Amino acid sequence: MMTYGLTFFLSLMAALAATPLARRAAISLDIVDHPGGRKAHHAPIPYLGGVAIYLAFIAILAAGWATQSHSSGIAKATGQLIALVGGASLMALLGLLDDWYDLPALVKLGGQLLGAAILVHAGITIHFNHPQFSILETPITVVWVVGITNALNLMDNMDGLAVGTAGIAACFFLLHAVLALPAQSLVATLSAALAGACFGFLYYNWSPARIFMGDAGSLFLGYLLAAVALKLSLTPTTPQLARLAEAAGYSSTVSQSLHAIALLAPVYVLGLPIFDTSLVVISRLRRGVPVSQGGSDHVSHRLVGAGLSHREAVLSLYLASCALGGLSLLLTRANLKEGLAVSVVTILIAVALMTRFEQLYAVQSRARIPSAVLADPGPSLP
Repeated sequence: MMTYGLTFFLSLMAALAATPLARRAAISLDIVDHPGGRKAHHAPIPYLGGVAIYLAFIAILAAGWATQSHSSGIAKATGQLIALVGGASLMALLGLLDDWYDLPALVKLGGQLLGAAILVHAGITIHFNHPQFSILETPITVVWVVGITNALNLMDNMDGLAVGTAGIAACFFLLHAVLALPAQSLVATLSAALAGACFGFLYYNWSPARIFMGDAGSLFLGYLLAAVALKLSLTPTTPQLARLAEAAGYSSTVSQSLHAIALLAPVYVLGLPIFDTSLVVISRLRRGVPVSQGGSDHVSHRLVGAGLSHREAVLSLYLASCALGGLSLLLTRANLKEGLAVSVVTILIAVALMTRFEQLYAVQSRARIPSAVLADPGPSLP
């Protein structure tokens, strides 16, 4: 069985090797992002970076599968693995077609809903310990998958931002899976392969980017991260919780509350794209701008408008993503009071940051900062 470190390394090498090939293919097929409008680049940049990420991930996953023992956690989850990889492959294909033909928004949304339905059919959903909440599991799962898929797609608005954020998130999911009791081999392997593919591609996507991953990459990464988050189990089952609570002198209500707090850990891991999308949606609704319309009002753009360079803005957001990932680890080991305190403080900080970003955006708008300074506005909502 390949170790997770080896899985990461081989996936990294595979992405480093596949990306130049994808770049040549994109140039040959004229699948490029042409300059113009609010875009920061002044020469055509090839797409198909997402195809390189996908192929690196699938190749290493297949190699890892071939070396697994039939008694391993991965072998036991064959059906769910097929569903997860199948749905992710659908997202990659959907994104590739959008990069090539610019698909209508409803077609993309339909594809994302189909991808979410595949996970639900395979049993990869959010699970509540309280029976009366079970009716909410499917709709919340669909909203989560479609929401995270689009959130990462929207974050692909500055060189290296989306793929680096995805790589960091995958690393924290890997940590969660390894530190869980028992360790979750399927989630760990998927996360290691995904992180390696992301960082291998980042070498070519770092500013100034030589290739973009396009929707083929952002939809694939967003969907896969959403699915891995659903598959990750950070708390014991209900009977286990009851026994642990009784042994520790806690009531079952307290144990259920601890479960609810632990469910927030994946939200923290993916907190940056969630925050960015929330900020953009709230800001556009406040300003009476269509939510689906592209624009230079993402967190990255606002940081650049505040005086940071593109690289400084991206690195700052990497640090924020790491901080949120660290908090996610803390949540899984916190008691009820600590977990509630962390959650409340996080919400207050998020609200304060949104307010401050809106104030900065208003100042920047009045100053009429040239749109070229704010970089590529990124994709619009589907």
